[in-house]
Amino acid sequence: MKTAYDTLYLFIDGEWIGTEDRNTALVINPATATELGHVPLATAADLDRALTVAQHSFDVWRNTVPEQRTRVLKRAADLILQRAAHIATQMTLEEGKPLAEATDEVTRAAEYFEWFAESARRIDGRVVPANRPGVLQLVKRQAIGPVAAFTPWNFPAITPSRKLAAALAAGCSVILKPGEESPSTALALARALDDAGLPKGVLQVVFGVPDQVSSQLIASPVIRKVTFTGSVPIGRLLSARAAEGVKPITLELGGHGPVLVFNDADVEKAAVEGVANRFRGTGQVCISSTRFLVQRDVYMTFVDTFVAATRALKVGNGLNPDTQVGPLANPRQLAKMEELVADAVAKGARVLTGGKRLPGDGYFFAPTVLADVPMTARVMHEEPFGPIAILMPFDTLADGLQEANRLPYALSAYAFTTNARTAIDVGDGLEAGMIGINQYRIVATELPFGGMKESGHGSEGGIEGIEHYLTHKFISQI
Repeated sequence: MKTAYDTLYLFIDGEWIGTEDRNTALVINPATATELGHVPLATAADLDRALTVAQHSFDVWRNTVPEQRTRVLKRAADLILQRAAHIATQMTLEEGKPLAEATDEVTRAAEYFEWFAESARRIDGRVVPANRPGVLQLVKRQAIGPVAAFTPWNFPAITPSRKLAAALAAGCSVILKPGEESPSTALALARALDDAGLPKGVLQVVFGVPDQVSSQLIASPVIRKVTFTGSVPIGRLLSARAAEGVKPITLELGGHGPVLVFNDADVEKAAVEGVANRFRGTGQVCISSTRFLVQRDVYMTFVDTFVAATRALKVGNGLNPDTQVGPLANPRQLAKMEELVADAVAKGARVLTGGKRLPGDGYFFAPTVLADVPMTARVMHEEPFGPIAILMPFDTLADGLQEANRLPYALSAYAFTTNARTAIDVGDGLEAGMIGINQYRIVATELPFGGMKESGHGSEGGIEGIEHYLTHKFISQI
């Protein structure tokens, strides 16, 4: 029985707007390479309308008492959980990840709305004693204004949720532009918020040609804050556009996550869990471990364990319950994997397993492990964003840290050791916004999510997440 795919819309001023009289983009099931639906692309007039509505609704929402904002976000969280099975199935259809991963993502997306619902009631300020008699000095934190939020296709539930939950809790209105390749999931979040009682117009969801949408929204004087998750090149472009209007921007960009495995580590744990981490989401995860740097005495043991665990992975349609690795999201990703592997092999790398496209109609690429990869290979410098793992030995702590920190990416990093001194040294020495010691799971609603260097700036999640949507106002009163 064929699983139905939701009809796609724009969502502007509380109205669900279909494909009539608009250009559309085709949505493809990456597991079968078959058509799922057509997403409407916003016109310039649609975007102008969204901006006008966002300005008006901001004046309403920012003056809504925190308790009411809390109730709306909590109701939305409950509705997302109630609809989790449906939303997860939609996500698997359009993005390809295994259904179990999609379900976990929807659950964690709901947690962000629950977390930031409470944050809405904790936006406070302070009274500062004056150095003159009869003067009252106040510092208030208030919503910064309408937000333009841009999210990618690879985590279509959790990435929008981080932005929406924090911005709405702060009292901001939002225009969200999700990835056109996985639109149904973001629309399901919008429907939950609408059904939860979010005032009409506080949230708009638009799709369109990315360059046209971003340029029109960011250039508008209505938008006072920009937030973007995606590639480094696009992050640079949007940052420059935001700077023209002196608008703050939060950027969560790419990574090339190093893993340091020391001689004293639990090597089997580091390898087996490393395989699960690397190939989760078919490797299309910004915080995924990519370069496994293993101290020389245990290198071959790690290699044997890692390769065996990789070969045991079950690749297939994400709707199949035994699937562990789904397809790549689109043909571009598939072509990139082939190019990166061919380039590495041509320059002397060895393919320990995988390395090729799998037969069938979908965009499947075998989970791949490379060794002896020279520094001249593209994959040593470019984020693979696919199912490719790189294994390489190192000798000393200093050597390992030098390679781990070599690239301009600094989003996530990992280390495995049973030595407390080593753990402290790598925690201090690794250049990354998020670091896991003896574990790969480093994401939680109560913790900041963000990078350093060219992996972006600003954090989402945790108590830090709402700060980017607030501005400080000082009032001195006699």
